[in-house]
Amino acid sequence: MTTETTSSSTSSPRAFAWARRRRAVARFWRQYRTHRAGLAGLAVLVVIALLALAAPLITGPDAQSVTRAPGAPMEDPSGRFPLGTDQFGRSLLYLLVWGARVSLVVGLLAAFLSVAIGTLVGVTAGHFRGWYATVIMRITDWFLVMPTLVLAIALATVLERSIWTTVLAIGVTTWPTTARLVRAQTLAVESRPYIERATALGGGHGHIMSRHVLPNVMPLVLAQTTLVISSAILTEATLAFLGLGDPTVVSWGGLLQDAREAGAVSSGNWWYLAPPGLAIAVVALAFTLCGRAVESVLNPRLGASR
Repeated sequence: MTTETTSSSTSSPRAFAWARRRRAVARFWRQYRTHRAGLAGLAVLVVIALLALAAPLITGPDAQSVTRAPGAPMEDPSGRFPLGTDQFGRSLLYLLVWGARVSLVVGLLAAFLSVAIGTLVGVTAGHFRGWYATVIMRITDWFLVMPTLVLAIALATVLERSIWTTVLAIGVTTWPTTARLVRAQTLAVESRPYIERATALGGGHGHIMSRHVLPNVMPLVLAQTTLVISSAILTEATLAFLGLGDPTVVSWGGLLQDAREAGAVSSGNWWYLAPPGLAIAVVALAFTLCGRAVESVLNPRLGASR
């Protein structure tokens, strides 16, 4: 009997916590479904993500091979090649599908790195204040006034060209906006009475930040993440277009750079330029729509003001 009582007492709080999380997720989804633009953006992202995951099955193993290209260089769109071929004779449609993998992965990883740095800086600057907050926010202001793309180009130029270099270059140069937003939210949270009670009861800095501040700033962090992903994808495409991406992988920005080098602009080969550019714009717009919908759900007053 004692064992059963102990087991039930330890499992009940856990089960209650999971039930509360499930109700919160269900409530979030019900509210999110009322935003048609957010649903449209989510549907586009799901389709593109499925295509990226199924790229090896759709295109075959030789879609990126230069030596085993199935067509002639720079072929016009046809039934065999709906988007034509590149300068090596590879199907541009298949390359577009493969490029989704790199662009999405780099955009997601870079956005998560950027938001993680910004959240850490914002929470600690809002909690500790004093000289630490002054120094860290002056560094943040310096990053804000410096052109992000210029800093990313400088890092990508110095370091070895690879996917991880691109992720690092974007992540460490785009965090200041998140840091300022999170710090403002942290200051608002720490002015509430329950923070004073937790401090009076002996709660340390780590306890206050992890148990009280971070859960309250997470909705803002989630909304900011979806917005940062779109800018990260655009920055990755820009770096690849400038020749600073990984030359061994296919990405949408890399396709645009290849098209420029192949003279697609002067020769009027629109099928080489338009599809990668449209793919970048569509994915960035989809993430922005999702981010705005998430922001409206998590902040109802913002949605009402719009």
